[in-house]
Amino acid sequence: MLNTFSFTGGFSVYAARGGARSVTDVDISRHALAGSKRNFALNCHLSGIEASRHELIQADAFEWIEHGPKRGFDFVILDPPSLAKRESERSCAIQAYRKLASGGIRRLKRRGILAAASCSAHVSAEEFFTAVRQAAKESLREFTELQTTGHGTDHPATFPEAHYLKCIYLKF
Repeated sequence: MLNTFSFTGGFSVYAARGGARSVTDVDISRHALAGSKRNFALNCHLSGIEASRHELIQADAFEWIEHGPKRGFDFVILDPPSLAKRESERSCAIQAYRKLASGGIRRLKRRGILAAASCSAHVSAEEFFTAVRQAAKESLREFTELQTTGHGTDHPATFPEAHYLKCIYLKF
């Protein structure tokens, strides 16, 4: 499993707990990766965690996904921080999401799953999902859209501007 923009490795810990044989965290922050290592150590007593190989890579995730070692993954998570903190950044963010999705798709093995997420309030769910779907179509690989999601019940969005979390799952 590849977890880009991994921060403190929450997705990675869950993947290892769920049976992932290996997880690779890519983040530009040395501090965040230290948190990921610490989270694995704190959870090593749980089934699956100790058996999972945990690799930490300090790198710009955009650069690494494009130019890093050409390895394939069964599951790729793309969960960058907000790429559009202002309305003026919306267009560039949509392009960046598409480029990131393209790179993530290239990293997927056959029958792999891509989970692409956005927390950019200035990019609508439909704009984000369209960007990821375009990248999938441009890959010329057959894919199935498994699901799109937004805010969970533990994170209520009670007004339109609060609907900023979105995620799409594709199987290739």
